[in-house]
Order: sequence, then C-alpha cells, then structure tokens
Amino acid sequence: MLQVQLKVGPDPAEVGRARRWARSRLAGSGIGDDEPLAETLVLLISELVTNAVVHTGCPAVLRMLFAAEGGVRVEVADASDRPPAPRHADGDDTNGRGLELVDGLADRWGWQPEGVGKSIWCEVDPAPVAPSQARGGAVNPGAPVSPGRVHC
Repeated sequence: MLQVQLKVGPDPAEVGRARRWARSRLAGSGIGDDEPLAETLVLLISELVTNAVVHTGCPAVLRMLFAAEGGVRVEVADASDRPPAPRHADGDDTNGRGLELVDGLADRWGWQPEGVGKSIWCEVDPAPVAPSQARGGAVNPGAPVSPGRVHC
C-alpha cells in the first residue's frame, strides 16, 4: 500500500493547494485526471479539507492511501477534538452539504479520535472492470482499503 501525505495550514487557500497536490499524486499512482475515480476523490478531498480548515481553524494532515486493488482511502486529521457534525442544508443555503456529499460519494466514511484531535476518513473502491477489459474475462469488483491512522 502506498501512502502519501500533505500538511495543510488553517487557511482556506490551502484547499486549492490540497486539490492540486491530490491531482498530482493521483496521476502519479496511475489514476488519470479525467477518470471518474479521480474526480470523485478530488471532490471528497476538497470537502474534507474545507471542513478541517473552516470548522476547526487548526492545521490538518491530508493523507491518501492507495491499495494494490485500486481503492483509495482519504484521511484528514486535525487537532480539534470536536466530532464532525453533519448538517442538513435547506434550499438556497450556501453551506452545510459537505458531509452529505461525502456520504453520497464515498463507499464508506467515518471518523475516529486521534491523539488530542480526530481523523475523518473516506474510502472509494475502484469501479468494476468490464468483462471484456479484465484478464480472462473476470470482473474485478475491488476490495476495501484496510483502515489506517494519521498522526499529526
């Protein structure tokens, strides 16, 4: 399993830097920028890093873990001990949809205490390979990424 991480400062401008860094690391792992998996992961990273920066005001650590089977786990750890608080945005609200988006896009997500803070994570499985593209005609449904922990 390949692991990469980026320290993120408590500044909203860091969200864009995290997206650019993630795209670069995804490309380096063989996941093309135009692939649906890359688009999904960049959006998830954007939401989780935004939450860490905006709602905690603390520095954070973004980590991506690449499984051999093609799945990716994203973790964002921060020094705030406040658990994530999913909200339900109404109509024209301009925020409050981040964790709902994570819930809808990720195959799994959750959070755990991490030292004096917490780590919020999500996992995205690879898309199944069409039988005509798989070796021997078998479908590759992917496998979950084993949990890891981020230490700030």
